[in-house]
Amino acid sequence: MTVQLPRLPRLGAAAVAFAGVTLLAGAALAGQPEPWQANMQDPASPTMERIYSLHNYITIIMIAIVLLVTALLGWCMFRFNARRNPVPSKTAHHTLLEVAWTAVPVLILVAIAVPSFRLLYFMDRTQEADMTLKVIGHQWYWSFEYPDHENVAIDSFMKMDEDLAEGEPRLLAVDNAIVLPVDTNVRVIVTSTDVIHSFAMPALGLKTDAVPGRLNETWVRIEQPGVYYGQCSELCGVNHGFMPAAIRAVPREEFDAWMAETQAAMGIEPGDGPATELARR
Repeated sequence: MTVQLPRLPRLGAAAVAFAGVTLLAGAALAGQPEPWQANMQDPASPTMERIYSLHNYITIIMIAIVLLVTALLGWCMFRFNARRNPVPSKTAHHTLLEVAWTAVPVLILVAIAVPSFRLLYFMDRTQEADMTLKVIGHQWYWSFEYPDHENVAIDSFMKMDEDLAEGEPRLLAVDNAIVLPVDTNVRVIVTSTDVIHSFAMPALGLKTDAVPGRLNETWVRIEQPGVYYGQCSELCGVNHGFMPAAIRAVPREEFDAWMAETQAAMGIEPGDGPATELARR
């Protein structure tokens, strides 16, 4: 049974502006789990594409190892059983074999480690960010701030079942989604106000811990317009399972229109500075 969480009155008017612009967005992709899904969600960012490629690469290595070990076991069972080999070998050591079964696993680990470290470095941060998004975890909802846009701040709560629109996924849909422009390098700063959360968006390759008193940084570049769903991925309390997040990716001009309407709904003029007490922290 879901629990209705208290809402902060901060941004009711901005939600109206959001609803108006999202009708224009026309989501082309929905990043969410599908029934009977066995593979990852379709990648929608360069980071997720590399994660997907590394996953496939390591899967091939794993299959090759399983096939090799299975073949060796089969050969041993066939060639060295008691019927075919009644007098067992008394060989105690085989230098070449011992070198091989030590060196080959090391080479396999190196072959996995090199692309893994390259991916970790690629995921870490962007050197040329076009804008910044600040993600703040609370028990049990998210807040999002846009420091480059007069610190516009939005609270995002999970939609209750009775509030879901047609096609919206249960336990993933939210009342206020993050709106980001496509084809834009976005620096994402993640923190928390209470306990450790984790901001995760599988289709975009995002998964960063939100730690109180600490700013963790990652980045994202969304390549396709659409709505992408994620959740808190760190056990953060009794309502951990009711803390989803959503990103709506739109073309740049639609993002600018949404931001202008949101600022107007909040009574923010360019140069006014932080929009709320939360943004001033």
